[in-house]
Amino acid sequence: MSLAEQAIPSGRPPSPFYTEEHEAFRSTVRRFVERELMPHVDQWDEAEEFPRELYRKASAAGLLQLGFPEEYGGVPTDPFFGIVKAEEMARHGSGGLNASLNSHTIGSPPIAALGPEWMKRKVLPEVLAGEKISALAITEPSGGSDVANLKTTARREGDHYVVNGSKMFITSGMRADYYTVAVRTGGPGAGGVSLLLIERDREGFARTKLKKMGWWASDTAQLFFDNVKVPVENLIGEENRGFIGIMLNFNSERLGMAAGACGYAKVCLDEAIA
Repeated sequence: MSLAEQAIPSGRPPSPFYTEEHEAFRSTVRRFVERELMPHVDQWDEAEEFPRELYRKASAAGLLQLGFPEEYGGVPTDPFFGIVKAEEMARHGSGGLNASLNSHTIGSPPIAALGPEWMKRKVLPEVLAGEKISALAITEPSGGSDVANLKTTARREGDHYVVNGSKMFITSGMRADYYTVAVRTGGPGAGGVSLLLIERDREGFARTKLKKMGWWASDTAQLFFDNVKVPVENLIGEENRGFIGIMLNFNSERLGMAAGACGYAKVCLDEAIA
């Protein structure tokens, strides 16, 4: 029990939302954090990166698979498992480490929800096993949350889209293998946005590492698309319906961020009391 938890008055009834399975998972995450992350996290922050092998270790501990379909290597769960994970992963104190290690939780859900079957079977098992890295590319130099007005274009030419534009502040931007990219295939507004799966090795796709004031261990980059040819089969969901695909994951993202914020606050309280 943490110092913060000890400071809470006794006599509070147990939460009706957490079972023995949730608490067992909490113990698993806590052991992983204490064994694999805490001894190294300061060094990784200073180095502005962490070993790629950490993805495989996190997968072996069951931390990457939450909420994804079982047939692709995932573990279907209720939202409280994700809250437990976010709270415990905050214990090491590095937001940047958590952001990159969990970039698949924003990059891969559109694939799981809307992607064609071949894409799910190719991408999801590799990502959930920690063998490949998934990223989401929406934010642009001209704007962040204003998804409906994004400027990166994808013009269809036969059996390919030709992508031009750039993305900014993309987590796992340098070393991701798969990028879920929001592009404009139609007219202005949300109705012209689509999602494409773009692999790292596509010709004309370049990346630049960003220097940041914080979150040093997070791999954060600007992406550049210069006439990048992407097969039409890489479309995630329907053309010009990508905005809905992005929105599907917003609530779980917000819940996870809120749980993480509470977790970091507990760390601050523990250290202040100590």
